[in-house]
Amino acid sequence: MFVFPTIDLVATGKNIVRLREESGLSVRELQDIFGFATPQAIYKWQHGAALPTIDNLIVLSTIFKVSMEEIIIVETKISA
Repeated sequence: MFVFPTIDLVATGKNIVRLREESGLSVRELQDIFGFATPQAIYKWQHGAALPTIDNLIVLSTIFKVSMEEIIIVETKISA
């Protein structure tokens, strides 16, 4: 029996929304911080369609003043 950790994309996205709102930042402000031309990447993170890259996670953890582990929601699944 093996225990495999997996990232819950939707829960992680909801967590990013919560942390962003608690930090008092808008999507537009995050877009400006990252230097993105459009907010699409941030919306994808928030909706669980994609995960931020490691370097973007480092920036998010700094902005939100939390560890990367506090941003990502991990589930464990048991496989036979």
